[in-house]
Amino acid sequence: MESRTVLAIYGKDRETFLQGLVTNDVTKALPENDGICYAALLSPQGKFIADFFLIGREDHVLLDVASDVAPALAQRLSMYKLRADVRIEETSLVVSRGCGTAPETALTDPRHPDLGWRDYAHDDHSDDTDFEALRVRLAVPEMGAELSGESYILEMGFERLNGVDFRKGCYVGQEVTARMHHKTELKKGLRRVRLHGSAESGSAITAGEKTVGTLHSIHGNEALAYLRFDRVSDNMTAGNARVEIAD
Repeated sequence: MESRTVLAIYGKDRETFLQGLVTNDVTKALPENDGICYAALLSPQGKFIADFFLIGREDHVLLDVASDVAPALAQRLSMYKLRADVRIEETSLVVSRGCGTAPETALTDPRHPDLGWRDYAHDDHSDDTDFEALRVRLAVPEMGAELSGESYILEMGFERLNGVDFRKGCYVGQEVTARMHHKTELKKGLRRVRLHGSAESGSAITAGEKTVGTLHSIHGNEALAYLRFDRVSDNMTAGNARVEIAD
């Protein structure tokens, strides 16, 4: 299971600070203690920087993010503080996950009910759920696999995963994201595919002489692929595998 880091955001301006930066509406999810939402931070050009969970606490907000990007994210958030009463600190909390019986303090993963629960404590009490298999089956992108600095979150399924709110006010990258939502039909995006044969992550998916997309996370005979929808066909291949759309 990927390593996670939990940051704590303190200060009386913490909610308005986050509201002006992230893709989801924290004023809806976090006023009650232990509310949780999934969100992302984007560049001004609307491209992906990091995704994370925000958890409301009585006097602070927890931010649950992949450990690899936690220091850079904390630094970037600090750049936006200006004169806001906000303080960001790393905590020693551990993220536990599971799909079995949930601890009393656990929160339901807001992306999809089948993703089970998340809990924040000082010990790991995750169960043995195969989250990589679940992630591929539910087409949930992961940073470093499907999500990169070139990604647009709508192409990666953030609307379906409850990671973006189109009714909230402005946030960094909002203009590009809103334009993609309201004015265009997505021409590319993440899809679950089925493999008949062997292929490796990173393989190009082709149909005849045309490149259709790229294969990403693979689990068994299923995988996630980033595709050009206008080139999807019945004769797609990657590596030594025939590729077909699974949904």
